[in-house]
Amino acid sequence: MEYKPSFLFRNGYISTIYPTYFRKVEGVNYRREKIDTFDDDFLLLDWSEVSDNKDYLAIISHGLEGKSDRAYVRGMAKAFNSIGVNALAWNFRGCGGEPNKKPQMYHSCKIEDLECVIKHAIEKGYKNIVLVGFSMGGNLSLYYAGKMGDKILPQVKGVIAFSVPLDIRDVSETLAKPRNKIFMKRFLKMLREKIEVKSKMFPKIVSIEGYEKIKDFKDFDDRYTAPLHGFKNAYHYWETCSSKQYLENIKIPTLIVNAQNDPFLGDKCYPEEVKNKNITLLYPKYGGHVGFVLKRKDGLYWSELTAIDFFKEKIRK
Repeated sequence: MEYKPSFLFRNGYISTIYPTYFRKVEGVNYRREKIDTFDDDFLLLDWSEVSDNKDYLAIISHGLEGKSDRAYVRGMAKAFNSIGVNALAWNFRGCGGEPNKKPQMYHSCKIEDLECVIKHAIEKGYKNIVLVGFSMGGNLSLYYAGKMGDKILPQVKGVIAFSVPLDIRDVSETLAKPRNKIFMKRFLKMLREKIEVKSKMFPKIVSIEGYEKIKDFKDFDDRYTAPLHGFKNAYHYWETCSSKQYLENIKIPTLIVNAQNDPFLGDKCYPEEVKNKNITLLYPKYGGHVGFVLKRKDGLYWSELTAIDFFKEKIRK
């Protein structure tokens, strides 16, 4: 289905900002669960269940500094629930309203945590799983599928990803441009809150001193992400964690949707083709970053309708 927004939402910035502040998603009732990780930490999971049927489950991964309660996550959960499929929206470490126990938090290719969630769902009896990711969560889901290749858990049947930073350096440098100052400032403010908490929990490892000198993701990742998670520097982190390098190794049906007017994404996030018959690339003219606004009575956005269509056509047997 072609995305044909109203005139107002043909603007990439408006499409990106509007849902964050004005979208309300009703009818999603989460049940929270706390599970242990392999390294004595924990993850917070929010289940949106409408059926006892465990044939399929949608595992939804949010974006940078997001959480399960974001409107785009709730909207996707509602969409899958509307066709009788349960959804599991998980929170990256430290993103569910409770600080995690380790100095380390989350990053763009921490697939151990995603696999922990997948295995937990399988233990709960789910037979088939579709991974749905937004922005960083989209990169994480694609990275997992590509890195695992034919060794992926057999229950994982497909990936659907929106507004994906396929090339993290490209996105980081695009967001550092003056026209995106509003977004960069917001991200750094949210990340500062995380660092302040960590600096109190682990004062010998994490320091907030001098944070005001951080102006972009290179500064932040050089100082925090890279050293905390075993990368040499920001460039090493970006190169290592970009999912673009693993796309050709994905063995399951996959949809990647990046709007052409996404203010976050640079040219390298729109590969002209991928030599992999399992991957469908969709670059709608409009949509912004995790936008795709539609005005419908059921409240669903174009991204959610597109995800359901792909799920029905390519994933569900």
